[in-house]
Amino acid sequence: MRRPVLRLSTSGSRGRRPDTLAVEEPLEIRVAGAPLTITMRTPGDDFDLVTGFLAAEGVIAGPDDVTGMRYCADTVEQNTLDVVLAPGVRPPDTLLTRAFTTTSACGVCGKASVAALRDDRPYDVAADPLTLSPELLAALPERLRAAQRVFDRTGGLHAAGLFDAAGELLVLREDVGRHNAVDKVVGRALREGRLPLAGHVLMVSGRASFELTQKAMQAGIPVLAAVSAPSSLAVDLAADAGMTLVGFLRGETMNVYTGAHRITI
Repeated sequence: MRRPVLRLSTSGSRGRRPDTLAVEEPLEIRVAGAPLTITMRTPGDDFDLVTGFLAAEGVIAGPDDVTGMRYCADTVEQNTLDVVLAPGVRPPDTLLTRAFTTTSACGVCGKASVAALRDDRPYDVAADPLTLSPELLAALPERLRAAQRVFDRTGGLHAAGLFDAAGELLVLREDVGRHNAVDKVVGRALREGRLPLAGHVLMVSGRASFELTQKAMQAGIPVLAAVSAPSSLAVDLAADAGMTLVGFLRGETMNVYTGAHRITI
């Protein structure tokens, strides 16, 4: 989205110019017509976003759990999406009763602790035999950055990329919200019937939060890598789940916080 700005410098120069901004708009998610949540996101890949969100919340496990998805005709903009779940599939009561709003910086806000997630893991991530070299990991940030087309124009979006064991970028999504970008990646994979994502790496452009670690775990991804720092709870969850968590992946250096057995040295 283009907006005029006044550009100033300490040298005294000034001028007006158009600037390109990342778009942020609300998306209301409904299930069978009933409001479930509102999230702030960058429009685009909304079906992937909603699918990934529902997978992260444990509502769905495969593409057959969703029988339909459409934008609601009673809204002016395409900012309300109604999901029809397969018979027998419904959001858990805890999700229905909290009726929450998420921001573009929020993730799985209803999960209070690592212990609360221990009985809610659909895949055995710890058993994944994937191994990676430090050289392969070190190449991922640049490959992710090179594919960020919208970031090049706005400088205001996060990115999440799914890589295979050979370091090939399979899916990239950008969004104003870090968790939205991850939901879009996981949602695309789920809609293609590819979960669990064993033998894959999730690379994120920012920090590795608890929510992003939880989303990777729910998708069966054994390795989460981030260019910035992880949180303490993210490290706790990754260790408990048997995931490999890599932070500060910049240049030729990185910090391996958990799952170092997957990194060949």
